Amino acid sequence: MKHRFEVLVTLRPGLLDPQGKAIEGALPAMGWTNVRDVRVGKHIALTVEADSVEAARAQVEEMARRLLSNPVIEDYRILDAREVPA
Repeated sequence: MKHRFEVLVTLRPGLLDPQGKAIEGALPAMGWTNVRDVRVGKHIALTVEADSVEAARAQVEEMARRLLSNPVIEDYRILDAREVPA
């Protein structure tokens, strides 16, 4: 079976986020004066072929830990899987 996952990678709290600050600084000029604490991250979508959703999720967990994120400065979150039609 194929299972679809999404991994969200963000900088750890407390670390400077220059991209987020740049976006936050530009928003008031465009009329959005009520936005604060903008953070920018990565969104990775992938499909894993595995016998079970648990096995697929374990693979995605390892990918996120070893490749998709930098554990020193980033956190990651894996969003729920969906079975992909054949």
